[in-house]
Amino acid sequence: MTHATSKYADFEGLRERAVTLRRAGLSRRQIRDRLHVDNNDILNRLLEGEPPPAWTKRPNAKDDLREKARELRLQGWTYDQIQVELGCSKSSISLWVRDLPKPERRQRTREEASAIAKRGWEAKLRLREEERQRTRAVATREIEHLSDRELFLVGVGLYWAEGAKSKPYRRRERVIFVNSDPGMITVFLAWLDLLGVERERLKFAVHVHESADVAGAEQFWADHVGIDRAALLKTTLKKHSPSTNRKNTNEGYYGCLRVDVRRGADLYRRIEGWWWGIVGEAQSRTPRTAV
Repeated sequence: MTHATSKYADFEGLRERAVTLRRAGLSRRQIRDRLHVDNNDILNRLLEGEPPPAWTKRPNAKDDLREKARELRLQGWTYDQIQVELGCSKSSISLWVRDLPKPERRQRTREEASAIAKRGWEAKLRLREEERQRTRAVATREIEHLSDRELFLVGVGLYWAEGAKSKPYRRRERVIFVNSDPGMITVFLAWLDLLGVERERLKFAVHVHESADVAGAEQFWADHVGIDRAALLKTTLKKHSPSTNRKNTNEGYYGCLRVDVRRGADLYRRIEGWWWGIVGEAQSRTPRTAV
């Protein structure tokens, strides 16, 4: 402490310089570097009572919510109503409006209570969706560039998870991939291109419920893989049972696309070998339990 005191003996002179720099718009870091003040306690005392310049303040995402909460409170809204409307916590609302007059309480009707509950649930769903979209966007940016090696390994795992596989009791070494996700089809076709499989060897067929827009599904998948609709193999129609509570009945339902690789026995054997190579490498990385 003696060293710090001697270093900053001319405290008032130092404070005058610090205040001048602060009012000129400098940040704490800039003032610290300019005056060579390494002690945070001393720096705090030098800048005491001097607000930070506007440019150093981080934008607060809740500023708009705070203003809206105060506006609603002045209109007589309760904490519950404000929470439902804005989707923020009661603790935040309390901090924002505690200096405002408390509105008179009145008994809500059943319809009002029901409407508040519904709007509250909708607000929660909206916040969840916003968070989901933010998380997905961040994760998407993490992928950046996909190398050939990475695509190769992804494709092997993708096929072994979703593609047709030969069984010991029924040897059918055929490369067949069926999926309803257009993204999965895109990755699978890119993988086949990487392996040098000619597009002429590929045949496509749609599998869709008979109650769906069959023609629309066929056109969707033909456009997706870049072929004429007439080039599709015969569509497989799935029987629709009225007793089945199916959720995939909206306009975005296009069934599944089946991709067949003709003359694919050798490719199938290589895929099987690649997969077991990956499994072997994974096993070698797994720590062995000491006996």
